[in-house]
Amino acid sequence: MLITSLLSADRIFTEADITSKKRLLEYISQQAADQLELPQNTIFNKLLERERLGSTGLGQGFAVPHARLGDLQQAHACFFKLDKAINYDAMDQQPVDLIFVLFIPEASTEEHLQILANLAKIFSRPEISDQIRGCDSADGIIQLIAKAEAET
Repeated sequence: MLITSLLSADRIFTEADITSKKRLLEYISQQAADQLELPQNTIFNKLLERERLGSTGLGQGFAVPHARLGDLQQAHACFFKLDKAINYDAMDQQPVDLIFVLFIPEASTEEHLQILANLAKIFSRPEISDQIRGCDSADGIIQLIAKAEAET
């Protein structure tokens, strides 16, 4: 599955003014609740539950919070670019400012792992992350991710 097939301009949030990991997860839950038509607290609790297993901060300022949701029929994603990087307990101890959020149906294990692997390949390339950091439009971010996806 292509990562860009999960995104649309209304699922990309740029310049979000967030100051902590908890506030970020709350904000993600708030935005996703409307789009997924699920309760905000359900989404927040699932994201928090996953973070308690270990940080989803992959390094180089990038994180992939994700959750399995039983009421979901297909994968759904959102992307957040923060104004200012926040402490996220990432593996490299660097603050995070690029966040790709993934929601997966409960039974979609293989799809889930493939999407996470593709994201890690794309965002492990510093030039891609730097280009996204310099882009302020949702369409531009989608184009950069699509280009990177085609190259991997």
